[in-house]
Amino acid sequence: IDIVIGTHALLSKEVELQNPGLVIIDEEQRFGVKHKEQLKKLKSEIHVLTLSATPIPRTLQLALTGVRDLSLIATPPVDRLAVRTYVTPFDPVIVREALLREKYRAGQSFFICPYISNLDEITEFLTENVPEVNFITAHGQMAGKELESRMTAFYDGQYDVLVSTSIIESGLDIPAANTMIIHNAHLFGLAQLYQMRGRVGRSKLRAYAYITYDDQKPLTGPAEKRLKVLQSLDSLGAGFTLASHDLDLRGAGNLLGEEQSGHIKEVGYELYQSMLEEAVALQKGVAHEESWSPQINIDTPVLLPETYIEDFELRMAMYRRLSNLLEPEQVDGFAIELIDRFGSLPDETENLLQVVIVKTLCRKAGIEKIDVGNKGVIMTFRNNEFANPAGLVEYLSRHASHAKLRPDHTMVFRMNWKPEDERLGATRKIIEQLVELVATDTVA
Repeated sequence: IDIVIGTHALLSKEVELQNPGLVIIDEEQRFGVKHKEQLKKLKSEIHVLTLSATPIPRTLQLALTGVRDLSLIATPPVDRLAVRTYVTPFDPVIVREALLREKYRAGQSFFICPYISNLDEITEFLTENVPEVNFITAHGQMAGKELESRMTAFYDGQYDVLVSTSIIESGLDIPAANTMIIHNAHLFGLAQLYQMRGRVGRSKLRAYAYITYDDQKPLTGPAEKRLKVLQSLDSLGAGFTLASHDLDLRGAGNLLGEEQSGHIKEVGYELYQSMLEEAVALQKGVAHEESWSPQINIDTPVLLPETYIEDFELRMAMYRRLSNLLEPEQVDGFAIELIDRFGSLPDETENLLQVVIVKTLCRKAGIEKIDVGNKGVIMTFRNNEFANPAGLVEYLSRHASHAKLRPDHTMVFRMNWKPEDERLGATRKIIEQLVELVATDTVA
């Protein structure tokens, strides 16, 4: 026997594999940490490949921090269309129209409830409001043979609607089913919702998912975020993006323990990430380069105004993305995205983008601090060193009229600023010349 296929029952003491070399874990999000670690102990240096459309936060964090390798499959099957997703309060009229539209195009529908106790409520609703469809129920507490019989009957097209719990979340492929109603969706997790939505749209037809909630009960903050994220990610191959949002919402859990989600309480996130990166680099035998950020002092407003991006969380997300950009070209691309999504850039935002570009150039030139004032610029080199001292001396001699190196190793540029908006552009030009010195070891 070359391949053994099974559930986590393969981990029982009664099962012994003679010489396992590769373990493939499908639907990885359904396994606990103990199960996954136990699989690795089947043999020393065993290869492990985990597969998931929506990695749990802990697994994604392990990949993002370099503890595990990561590969993405983002190419959808040929002719596959994205599922149209609607987040809406539960409305009998909308639900009726959705189910009948699917029936009249010779298709089938799923009606998903969070609890078994909700099934009677939904069957009663369908009987009274959508008598044209015939339906069948299914849930995990049914006897195995009965559940199999019902699922087979639905697969064979004997029923228009399957009313069930989240039991259909994975492993179901029914091309004729292309409409889904999720009842009380706020009671499901983000990955669960994404997995269930993936049960429709498995043919060439356009599929529809209606994510409903009870408008008589106010949504909690986390529940509202989950539903907004799901609605925004309606493109094909969005599983990795959704998992990233799930990581932000639920936290990465305990990388050394069993918690597969949860936020950090004892230390801040930035410190935690720094400590983790340093530990991973140490285990890999790679030198860990301390991260640093140039300090830019300029008497100019630099921000994303509330009037430009009104939503606070979105504005903070944009700030976080901006802080991670490392190349001027990336900042230019970010500016194009801002214009496309929010309109023309305000002056404060243009200044902010210029400052970020100046920061990226400062890192390349080894400049730790810049002070821009009314009469010029003062630059401080990191560790009082410059990568090309000879080139810098030559540069200063050619610009002796307005540039000099002081005894405290700061470099001063006396400038005759005219309009204030020239400051950032002129400062950027100076640093670009210093970057060229570093890159080529020749005079700019």
